[in-house]
Amino acid sequence: MATIVLPRSLLQLFPAAEHRVTLPGATVGELIQGLDQRWPGLQDRLCDTGPMLREHIKLFVDGEPANLDAPVAEGSVVHVIPAISGGAAGHAVARRQRPQRAGSS
Repeated sequence: MATIVLPRSLLQLFPAAEHRVTLPGATVGELIQGLDQRWPGLQDRLCDTGPMLREHIKLFVDGEPANLDAPVAEGSVVHVIPAISGGAAGHAVARRQRPQRAGSS
């Protein structure tokens, strides 16, 4: 059995899902299939067809980057991390220019 830690952003889409879930499985992919059995549709939020991880999802097994084929040992902890993006859309950020020293151009 391994523990998979889901991000809060995913829990908002699946209110019945738990933040930390302990499941049987030999690979990360098997754990995600187990999540989908409990909360149908959850796998589609993490994986594209193939199956392969969605572009903006990262997985870590015991702190090491992983993919769906990565093995998980008894007691492993798998973290699902969504990419964070965004910023000040539509807002220009002014750059500070250094004042020029006398005699430099």
